[in-house]
Parts: sequence; structure tokens; C-alpha cells
Amino acid sequence: MPTPEVTAEPSPAAPASAEAAPESVPQAPDADVALPAGPLLATDEAPAPEGPYEVLSEDDLHAAAERAAAERAEAAEAEEAAPVPDEDRPSRRPGKWYVVHTQSGYEKKAKQDLEARVRSLEATDLIYEAQIPTEDVVEFKAGKKVVVQKKVFPGYLLVRCRLNDKAFQVIKETPSITGFVGHGPKPTPLARRDVETFLETKTMGEEAVKRGRPRLQFEQGETVRVREGPFAELSGEIIDINAEQLKVKVLVNIFGRETPVELEFSQVAKN
Repeated sequence: MPTPEVTAEPSPAAPASAEAAPESVPQAPDADVALPAGPLLATDEAPAPEGPYEVLSEDDLHAAAERAAAERAEAAEAEEAAPVPDEDRPSRRPGKWYVVHTQSGYEKKAKQDLEARVRSLEATDLIYEAQIPTEDVVEFKAGKKVVVQKKVFPGYLLVRCRLNDKAFQVIKETPSITGFVGHGPKPTPLARRDVETFLETKTMGEEAVKRGRPRLQFEQGETVRVREGPFAELSGEIIDINAEQLKVKVLVNIFGRETPVELEFSQVAKN
């Protein structure tokens, strides 16, 4: 009788441990490692303030406001005193400057008439501008010192243009303009230094904001007439001018002898 085959049963596996040991233990971050940059997340903590803020008094606030105002004023003055660009200077503009005669006392009207003719005859590409040179002069009216504008060349007008036959006719045939200044049939343009002298005194230097120092009404060596006082109607030469006290010293002839007399500006007049 054959012997029955006996199959051996596998023995049960050992139960796994409830607390398996981790393969590796994370190390604590190194103290020298930098924290990530960027905004704080909601879970991050805000850094503590470095220290208490400085509390300014009312006097400190006023002083700071005054310093800021002074700095703004200095910046404005520096901007205003900046040199005028070359392209804005009359002597550097396109064309050339010419001097034309006008009827005496009609300089402003001649300028307006010329500008109207230039527009109506479509000559703006040839004739660019016209100027009446002026300067500030100190005068005395009713015993008070005033600054008035005087024409540098009464009876004349400065015209900037590209002169050709058409421009010549437009200018010459303008009412109140009697002709060009210059030798020969062809007008002579002004030299650049003359243009700078006559027209750029208002735009260069301190003018960007304030005009240059006004010229006095009287000049040393000039002959004037005494208007009032014990020496009224006498004439004499100015030998000294005191601009601060608004007085002149005039050499007048008294009983056949030249005598210096000090008078106020309002007491004398030009002959």
C-alpha cells in the first residue's frame, strides 16, 4: 500500500512591528542657511520692530518745512538762471537781422503793419520777426523814482529775414517804413555782436527772471538844466552822480565862477 504524501504547511509570518524605524532622520537646518526672500506668508511671523520711532516736536516740523521750502526756492532759481540755449538766442536764429527806418514815433505801428503784410502776402517763410530794441531807464515823476522802458533807437526797427526780392519789396512797401539802413543798393545785415548787444540783454544772464539793472536817466559829463530852486534855469555839466541818494552834482556858472551844486534828480532836466 502506497505511503500518502504529506505536504508541510508554511509557518505563519512574524507580525510586523507597529512602530517601524524610519530609514533616515532629518537633520536640523544649519544656522548659517539664509531664509527665503519675498513677502511674508500668512503663516510667517512679522519681524519685530527695530526700535522706537523718533517723535518730532512742532518746532522740528516747522524747521523741516522751512528747509524744504528753501531747497525748492534754490532749485527754482537755479533753473531760471540756467543759460539760454543757443537756438533761442536772437543772434543764432535763422536768417539775418536788418535795420529799417520808420517814421519817428511810429515804430510800434510799423511793426504791426509789417507783421500784417507778411501774413497777408504769405511771406512767413522769408520774414520771421521784427523787434523794437528797448532798455530800462530810471526816471523821476512827481518826485518818485520809476523805471520806464525807452527805445534804444527811436525811428528804427530790427527785422530778421531771409532777404530776397520778394522780402525786400514786402518790407520796403510797408506803411510807416521808409527804407533800409545800409550803404549802396543792397542792405547790410547787422553783425552778430550788434544783435547780441541790442536784443540779447533781456534774455541772457539774470533776465530769465529779473531784468538787468536799469540805466540811470542822467550820465556823467551830460549838460542839464536846473528846473527849480535858487539856481533855476541855469545850465551846467554833471560831474558826479550819487545813485543811492538820487542826487547829481552839477557844475554851474555863478557870478562868472564854475561852482559845483548838489541837486536831486527831480530838480534837473536834460537840455
